[in-house]
Amino acid sequence: MQNATDMALPALGPGRPHGRGKRPGTAGQWWLVAAAGILSIVLIGVPLVIIFAYAFREGFGVYFAEISEPATLHSIWLTVLTAIVVVPINMVFGVCVAWLVTRFRFPGRRLLITFIEIPFSISPIVAGVTYLFLYGNQGLLGPFLESHDIRIMFTVPAIFLVSLFVTSPFVARELIPLMQAQGSEDEEAAITLGASGIQTFFYVTLPNIRWALLYGAVLCNARVMGEFGAVSVVSGAIRGQTNTLPLQIELLFNDYNVTGAFAAASTLALIAVLTLVLKYLLERKQLA
Repeated sequence: MQNATDMALPALGPGRPHGRGKRPGTAGQWWLVAAAGILSIVLIGVPLVIIFAYAFREGFGVYFAEISEPATLHSIWLTVLTAIVVVPINMVFGVCVAWLVTRFRFPGRRLLITFIEIPFSISPIVAGVTYLFLYGNQGLLGPFLESHDIRIMFTVPAIFLVSLFVTSPFVARELIPLMQAQGSEDEEAAITLGASGIQTFFYVTLPNIRWALLYGAVLCNARVMGEFGAVSVVSGAIRGQTNTLPLQIELLFNDYNVTGAFAAASTLALIAVLTLVLKYLLERKQLA
């Protein structure tokens, strides 16, 4: 008489050990991997190869001469400066918002979370036009600013402002789900043991969120350096003054300087590749 275990086992062919059958869907998985690889090569790999091929097609001497043009160097410097200013501010903003949303309950909390997402839901060009209507000479605050001899639009601070706006959700979006999942037990225990709020943040909260914070900062940095729409509206695209690297690339194309445009584009592409590598390393740290 068969026992319950024997009756529950399916009949297997001769020579086939239990549990070593072919996994279902393996062929489909390989097709998906192949499709993803082909699309990555076509959509990402080929454009990158073309950018660097056109950048170096006239030789290294011409490439470095184009990169060394004062206007291009200034655009690189301004792009890096914008990232240096914007990313730390957004890191602080993201931590404060995430702390507020995940550690306190108050009326309008869900509305605040929705409000944080606004920069993702509107076009960057719309954001630029909004700032223009707000701070421009004919804008809402224009007469007041002009009477106090303050100029914001078509200056470097205008680039900082719109870059802050379009990148403001990145750090907060990474921190809020993580801090909700972690809960507040560690902070409550630290406070119970006599730690101050500052000590609790730096010795308990920050170590727990550091990788997500850095990950959000990397995403924020990538968006800052590649932002075109909002910056093009408020900067005025003044050569050698308010041209960021994406604007300089467009300007060089309009001047029919193809090699110079691709040389500048290769710099931006290299920054993007390094950002992706850093993003990958941070993802591995988060999952470790």
